[in-house]
Amino acid sequence: MHHRSLIVFDIETIPDTDAVPALTGVDDPDVGARRDALTAYHLEITEGRNPFPRQPFHRVVAISFLRAEIERDAAGERYHLQELRSGGDPTAGEAELVAGFFRFLERSRPRLVTFNGRGFDLPVLRFRAMKHGVAAPGFHLAGDRRNAYTHRYADDWHCDLMDVLSDRGAAARVRLSEVCAVLGLPGKLGMDGSAVAGRFDAGEIAAIRDYCETDVLNTYLVYLRHMRHLGTLSAEAFEKAVGDLLSYLRAEAPARPHLGEYLEAWAALSGGAATRHDATR
Repeated sequence: MHHRSLIVFDIETIPDTDAVPALTGVDDPDVGARRDALTAYHLEITEGRNPFPRQPFHRVVAISFLRAEIERDAAGERYHLQELRSGGDPTAGEAELVAGFFRFLERSRPRLVTFNGRGFDLPVLRFRAMKHGVAAPGFHLAGDRRNAYTHRYADDWHCDLMDVLSDRGAAARVRLSEVCAVLGLPGKLGMDGSAVAGRFDAGEIAAIRDYCETDVLNTYLVYLRHMRHLGTLSAEAFEKAVGDLLSYLRAEAPARPHLGEYLEAWAALSGGAATRHDATR
């Protein structure tokens, strides 16, 4: 299938404390106590190695994405940036966020691009869809027995950069922040995943969505480098895609300061070189 668009997306989550009494027997109504119990549970089952909750125990609080149209010619692919935003109403519940995500996929059938989306984001979204009774037949039935969203090696349907760049686990799985450090990209700005629960408790949903959008930016820029390395993007198409993104960030920065901060950090890391691309090239 020749996808007409690509969606680079990321999610932010907090621990699902509603599941804690059934899982651990701790029925204290205090959210902090329940989170502690969930941490203790995961430390116990991993023999002290990993307190991070498994995929079913994450509540989705933000889904952010970048959408670009895909054009093909004799030289390969070209990407035309359309938008970067967070999905849904910030005050909407998890059920609506998850349902909206799967509705969008069923409607547009885009190529998905993630960083660890196969190991985290999509499993979380599937479990939360099951929790809320959200049906997603278009996600599971799209494609064929070799090419589909759920097939690990179908990168045209879902390119999980963590999986691809580790040669499907043959090499070390690196963090997005580590790849960004090597490529001269800003990486994390002002927050990381460990801070999301605290910011959510403080009612700072907008800040979480902004942070999620900058992670999407990082993922898209890594993807552009990956596709240039594969030869799918020509040098000219790569430069044009970066230039389009820079133009978008400049235009949006006055109303969306986090995008301006990203642009400034990117310029500082590159000595200004990264932000001198001409979007008309």
